Amino acid sequence: MRYVINAERIHLLNEIQNKIGYKFRKIELLNWALTHSSYANEHKRYKITYNERLEFLGDSVLGLIVSDYIFVKYSDYPEGDLTKLRATVVCEPSLSHVAKEIGLGKYLLLGKGEEVTGGRERVSILADAFEALIGAIYIDGKFINAKTFVLRYMTGIIENAVNGRELFIDYKTQLQELLQKKTKSKIEYKIVSEEGPDHNKTFYTEVVVKNRVLGKGFGKSKKEAEQSAAKVALEGMEIENEH
Repeated sequence: MRYVINAERIHLLNEIQNKIGYKFRKIELLNWALTHSSYANEHKRYKITYNERLEFLGDSVLGLIVSDYIFVKYSDYPEGDLTKLRATVVCEPSLSHVAKEIGLGKYLLLGKGEEVTGGRERVSILADAFEALIGAIYIDGKFINAKTFVLRYMTGIIENAVNGRELFIDYKTQLQELLQKKTKSKIEYKIVSEEGPDHNKTFYTEVVVKNRVLGKGFGKSKKEAEQSAAKVALEGMEIENEH
């Protein structure tokens, strides 16, 4: 793991630690979680490690924590309802909402390109950073501290979803549920093209069922592009039903 931390950066890292209520034993893990690929790409000579691997780990840890919590608390829910609830809670808009609540964008290391195009407020970047932060806490403080951190911020979102106050729309889940009533064919999301440099890509996606393209979408991450395509597919199906 390579990183560059000066006195000003340490001040910011201490500030975010106070906000989230967790003190890292290894502060470089926190810095790693908040380092975007665009920053690493603009400082290649330092061979800085960016947060995508931590994001991968944090995504799995988050899924386990939420699954365990709702499995225990909502013991009367069948598997299908648990799956839908989890999908609503851990979707990209939900995670970015929590990241904004924390003010995570202020502490990200971003490349100049991302900085000037609003990267600190971008849904995909914030959601990924939040997952990376979970991964960093898991490594630094084990599962118990990661669980405490996640539930501190996600419990309210879970309860809102259970009570029907869904603040974040998961178009992929909605589309899957609607199509399951009509067909048993597999729903596929295909990345048809990518544009831009590695640190600022735009992904173009199609949602396909039985070789038929139901919707096309795009986004700054693959998840965002898939949600966009699912939304277009749902809108198209509503129009068909009207006729």
